[in-house]
Amino acid sequence: MGGRLLQRIATPLRGRRSTLQRFADETRTDERTGAVRSVQRGELLLGESALAELWSPQGLERLARTYWRFLARATLGLVHVHYGKDERAVVLIAPPLRLLAFHAPDYELSADRGLVRWRIKRGLLVAGGAQGARDEGHLQIEVQRRPAGQGQERLVVRVEVANFYPAIALRVSRRLYNATQSRIHVLVTRAFLRSLARLKGESGRVPLAISRVGRFAQRH
Repeated sequence: MGGRLLQRIATPLRGRRSTLQRFADETRTDERTGAVRSVQRGELLLGESALAELWSPQGLERLARTYWRFLARATLGLVHVHYGKDERAVVLIAPPLRLLAFHAPDYELSADRGLVRWRIKRGLLVAGGAQGARDEGHLQIEVQRRPAGQGQERLVVRVEVANFYPAIALRVSRRLYNATQSRIHVLVTRAFLRSLARLKGESGRVPLAISRVGRFAQRH
């Protein structure tokens, strides 16, 4: 099962042409505290119309939902997000198996930078006894736009997990964490970044998921 799941996650990396450029992965563990920081970064060349549709509070919220939708699809629905009033929980099959629970997301948006951040609360994957394990760690998606000329813009996307204390690494072994949870996270994130290459622009054709919460939905 695990092998098939990894193969499914990795398939988009081999089977579909993409305009993802300059992908980079930087994953480090603080030797003293055991905290993990993992950053995946990629660049996409997109049409100006695609960026115009993305660059709004609603677009940023939909990008966040698109990330969670991609996670569910990549894991055949086994891992998905459960929405609460003030939290988001990544669950395995059902809500009692909460792998990671987050506070409701925070958003930032300027003319050339957008960010959505989920602060970690708790979860089966979090070493609850570790110093600073809760409320200091976070998952975030950051986007930056840069002109590229000829009607295109360069979108720089960074997915970051920081100040995360993995239960597997601290309770079992760091080697096991690196070979399983960490590896899967990097594969999923890279595949997610490549999926964003399908952004086309043209009203109604940007394949971003509709937000389940609709915090920034336009009211008519």
